[in-house]
This record gives sequence, C-alpha cells and structure tokens, in this order.
Amino acid sequence: MLEVKPRPAPAPRRPGGEEGLSIAEAARRTGVSAHTLRYYERAGLVVTPVDRTTGGRRRYHQLDLDWITICTKLRATGMPIKAIRRYAQLVSAGPGNEQERLALLEAHHADVTAKLAEIQDNLKTIDHKIDVYRGRLAAGDADQLWAPSRQTDPR
Repeated sequence: MLEVKPRPAPAPRRPGGEEGLSIAEAARRTGVSAHTLRYYERAGLVVTPVDRTTGGRRRYHQLDLDWITICTKLRATGMPIKAIRRYAQLVSAGPGNEQERLALLEAHHADVTAKLAEIQDNLKTIDHKIDVYRGRLAAGDADQLWAPSRQTDPR
C-alpha cells in the first residue's frame, strides 16, 4: 500500500498561483465528487493542507490524489471515518508511530476478511436458490416452488 509522506514546503507559485489541479480536475482523476474532496478536508482526512491559489481556490497535487485514493479505498472497504481520520493523523505526524498505523490497518484487514467470509456464505445461499430454480424450470415443475399466499380472514 502506498505510504504518503508529508509534503515538503511548496515551491514558489507560478504567477497567478495556478500550479496543481483544480478541484474539478482532482475530482475527475480520483473518481470522487468535489463535494467529497471538500468533506475529506473538513473531516480531517487529509495528511497535508491542500494548497490554495492566491485567489483561495484549492489546488491538488499528485500527493493529494494518492492520499485521496487511499481514503476512498479504505472507505469503500467499510473503514469508519473516525478510523481514517486517526490514520491520517498518524501519517501526518510523521515517523515514530508506524506500529500504531500497522495495528489500525491490521484491525481493518480482519474486519474486511470477516465481512468477505459472511458475503461468501450468503452467496452460497443465492447460488443454491439459483440452482433450485434452474432445476425446476428445466424439469417443468417450477410452479411447485414455494409461493406464500396471504389468505384473507373469512370474518
């Protein structure tokens, strides 16, 4: 997994402060919305402050895009925002907390593995039901499959 190191002090801006990518371009490249990018920043999920133009507009760099990709993958696998925030804080703090970072990622790995096992078990049930329907349809007696009905109360 990519480990992002804090960015050194930014190089002087070009005239007009237009280096880096706009929020729209960063959103397009990372596959998340501009709203999500702003949320990640507000929620403390970024490891370095996002650069701004002289006009105050966000400018994203490759380091930012790489970190956003990590965040979205952690989120997609069910990591809570609070845990992603903690991970971002640890990375931002720099060297010396690698054991805590590892423990956080190992705990998340265990959670994802357990969820995958549960999903695979559920998939077996779906596969069984598919096999039953295919078999009954092929045999021509699909109408014998269980179909609950609600009988009205004769009162």
